[in-house]
Amino acid sequence: MLILVPDALLSGNLPLPALTLAEGFFLVSPWKPVLLLIPFVPWAMIVSRVLDKHAARFFLAREAWNVGHLCVGLLAFIVAISIPVKEEWAFWLGLVLMILILVGDIVVFAMVTNKDERVPEAHQLTLDFSRWTEARAAKAAAKKAGTVQLVIKSPDKSLVPAPDGATPEFEVRVAAEQMMCKTLDARASEVVLAPTGKDNTYTISMLVDGVRQPGAAMPASEALKILNFWKAAGKLDVADQRKKQQADIGVERDDSRKKIRMTTIGTQAGPRLVMLIDPEAQVKRKPDHLGLLEPQMKELQTLVTDGQGVVVLAGAPDSGRTTTMYTVVKMHDAYTKNVQTVELEPQDSLEGVRQNKWDAQAEGPEFSTLVRSIIRRDPDVVAVAEVPDAATAKELAKAESDRTRVYASLRADNALQALQMWVKLVGDADQASKCLHGVVAQKVLRKLCTNCRVAYQPGAEMLKKMGLPGDKVKQLFKKGGQVLIKNKPEVCPVCGGGGYIGQEGVFEVFSIGEGERAMVKSGDWNALRGEFRKKTLPTIQQSALRKAVDGVTSLEEVLRITADPAKAGDSKPASEPKTSGAGA
Repeated sequence: MLILVPDALLSGNLPLPALTLAEGFFLVSPWKPVLLLIPFVPWAMIVSRVLDKHAARFFLAREAWNVGHLCVGLLAFIVAISIPVKEEWAFWLGLVLMILILVGDIVVFAMVTNKDERVPEAHQLTLDFSRWTEARAAKAAAKKAGTVQLVIKSPDKSLVPAPDGATPEFEVRVAAEQMMCKTLDARASEVVLAPTGKDNTYTISMLVDGVRQPGAAMPASEALKILNFWKAAGKLDVADQRKKQQADIGVERDDSRKKIRMTTIGTQAGPRLVMLIDPEAQVKRKPDHLGLLEPQMKELQTLVTDGQGVVVLAGAPDSGRTTTMYTVVKMHDAYTKNVQTVELEPQDSLEGVRQNKWDAQAEGPEFSTLVRSIIRRDPDVVAVAEVPDAATAKELAKAESDRTRVYASLRADNALQALQMWVKLVGDADQASKCLHGVVAQKVLRKLCTNCRVAYQPGAEMLKKMGLPGDKVKQLFKKGGQVLIKNKPEVCPVCGGGGYIGQEGVFEVFSIGEGERAMVKSGDWNALRGEFRKKTLPTIQQSALRKAVDGVTSLEEVLRITADPAKAGDSKPASEPKTSGAGA
């Protein structure tokens, strides 16, 4: 501080006045700094307790994100105090801007990390704070009775209470939760509790990325208790062990919320339980997310635009036929056209589409009769999720080709096999071929985990065997399952050590014109195969190899899905009857 003193004082001619400290005063209201600090408290808690742990768990450049959070916090504070206006409203404007910057930091982190392939869909961040509060309250209520891991809600949204920890019922609850927790941890799309048919035992099997994972056997007495617990949770008739029953329940664990569609039905060996995890999410895909290559997408769009005749959709069980059918149906404008489906069990509600459900156990018309009555109403688009018999195929072939587009879903491995099956079902080659306008066949393959996949240089002999150009393919990938953490190999936290995460379709898409219809009519399948090759559109095997070259999958996975089922041996996933028809 610079103090000016008169010369007279320095010369001693004037008496020195008594020096006193200046009176203190506030430059800023005392409550304003406190108010500025308040928004930083919840922001810092979310960053440290949620975002930082999330980045560390999935290896999301943790240090870079933390530096970014600190920079954003500093920026927010500077903006709050540096508005060059003396008016009172400037403080409030700065406070609002600071809050928006802090909230934007959290939103940007969630949006960016949710798009990262290393973050499973079940663990993606959500800003729905009401869900967190609701889940905590439900957990607190459940834990009053006993220690549980899951919050289970019945179809009417009521909470399934946990029994007292000292009762046998609590042991059953724990066993049922363990089954579900293992399913969720494995990212399974389906879990089945079914009798083995021998030794009075049951097994639990899971469908993980399209591959059936068998589990250990358990006595029927224990399995039935678990099965009945889930039936009671779904408000089903526990006493009825033979009738088919279905219900949707909710399961919550931490910040994850799942919809479970469970179906029970009696078999000769005993009742069977099938639980689908988020069935609606399983069948929701946009056209460009199905896995179609660019020329195949153009061919499919041409087929949809054509809007006439029959297009056969083909695939094996668990190959994503339902997903593809729903996606293709949604490519038609349901608000300007009459679009309908015929399904055994609808997996998702399609906006604007009339979905007709056929129940085999209910009294009413046969499946083919229902299809005929729908076609007679002259719809623009009809999609049949499964063609169960020849009578249904004949009704579809009779539809007015110039007015109605029919999608007929069949179980077949490739396009050629699907057309042969179509002709056989219709029973009349002329009628079967006359209405054909296209065929779409598909399989699904597992995608490599990008967090742990291993790059390698393939040998020339291997490339030649697979029909790949040795001068262009310099690198391929195989599954890993482990990552190095502080120079020590540990199980990959993204895929759980499996090496694969998620599925993608591989397709054959062919439009059928007059020339192809003539070949179908005459049964000249070799000529038809040659005609398809002339179109230079990829086959299923070529599509799979393309994805291997692009690093999406491995050659081992390509061989698994394209091998002859009779020779696939252990590499083929064990097939099991489906009650849902849900695809990948």
